[in-house]
Amino acid sequence: MTVRTNVAGADTYVLQEAISAYSDEAYTSARKLSGSGIVGSNPNIDKNTETYIGQVRWFKPLNPTVNIASLTDAAAGTKTTFTSDYLTYIKTVRTHGAEKVNMQAVVTQKDGLAKVGRDFAETRAQDEHNAILAVLKGVAISEAINGAAIGAGTTGLGGQTFDNDPTDKRYGFYVDLGAAAPVVAADAVKQGAARAEGFLNAFGMAFKDYEPPFAYLITSPAVMASLRSANLVDQTTVTDGNIEFSTIFNGKFRLIQTRAAQSLSSAELTKINTGAGVNITGTKTSFIVLPGAIAMEGLDVPDTVEITRDGNTYKGGGSTSIWYRWGYVMHPAGYNWAGSPDAFPSDANYQAVVESGTQKVLTAATDILAATTGVWVRKSSSALSLGILPVFHS
Repeated sequence: MTVRTNVAGADTYVLQEAISAYSDEAYTSARKLSGSGIVGSNPNIDKNTETYIGQVRWFKPLNPTVNIASLTDAAAGTKTTFTSDYLTYIKTVRTHGAEKVNMQAVVTQKDGLAKVGRDFAETRAQDEHNAILAVLKGVAISEAINGAAIGAGTTGLGGQTFDNDPTDKRYGFYVDLGAAAPVVAADAVKQGAARAEGFLNAFGMAFKDYEPPFAYLITSPAVMASLRSANLVDQTTVTDGNIEFSTIFNGKFRLIQTRAAQSLSSAELTKINTGAGVNITGTKTSFIVLPGAIAMEGLDVPDTVEITRDGNTYKGGGSTSIWYRWGYVMHPAGYNWAGSPDAFPSDANYQAVVESGTQKVLTAATDILAATTGVWVRKSSSALSLGILPVFHS
């Protein structure tokens, strides 16, 4: 579009209409979980293994036999033995590409690939956030099946309590607050911190006498608003790396606020509750996560950036493609990958289930969960070694 100027002495010239330079609209996607303290490293993960998977092995805690010495009984004492175990982790590789028509620059005066390259860091961070969220939900599905359905041939006994045996896998590693909201309305009895005792109780039920000094609480904007309205958010903040966290209960929980969908769908909860165990009645999910509960190790991917030119396309004008490639191992502490070992998993695969040896989405399970597990199967002998606690609430 052009205009003719009316400047005296120059009204015979046709000039381009004045337009501003391009600016970038700010990203407003959900606040990311990547880069927070819930993600750590695991030096035992070997990124250079062949095939799609690898193993980490460890010695289990001793169950010692203590003998009473005797001066009259010559029988041999009973010796203490020890055992070891291993878990499997899975690699994944992601790609992101774009194409430009070379001759577009003649009329646009812009490099068609500059925007993609400039924002690649955002693209990769969003992918990592999505993968972390999928792993959290996959763990929630796995533990919900343990407590609400039939796991390992035994009927589930629900979530964690203050008194359950943490080595009993019939108790899923979750807490169901049921119809209670995480922050309840004030009354004559519940005032101050007592209004959010659901989170405190869940933390104590899960970790019992091994309760860590602090954890990260992943909250939705609605839960965050209820914490603020209850005046529970601490005035002082905590700096972790280069991230500043708001906290509650004098730093007990470091708050990660995100609108990313944490909760299981109503169809997923309905499927879980078809099992013979204890039904889950909370319809929303928040996560209490320990530092480093998800190990993330980057992979050395060949040709991380590749530019390809084809001069024949567009009638000889040509086109240029650019591809970015990256990969990582994403693994929750204390779990074994039981999904497909023959392909790079997608985010959907991270929150799938395995039914009679076949990987599928939870809602496609057909055996009322009698022969179904999550793709993340608990491998630690004690739940106190785990780091991801789903809290179901209303």
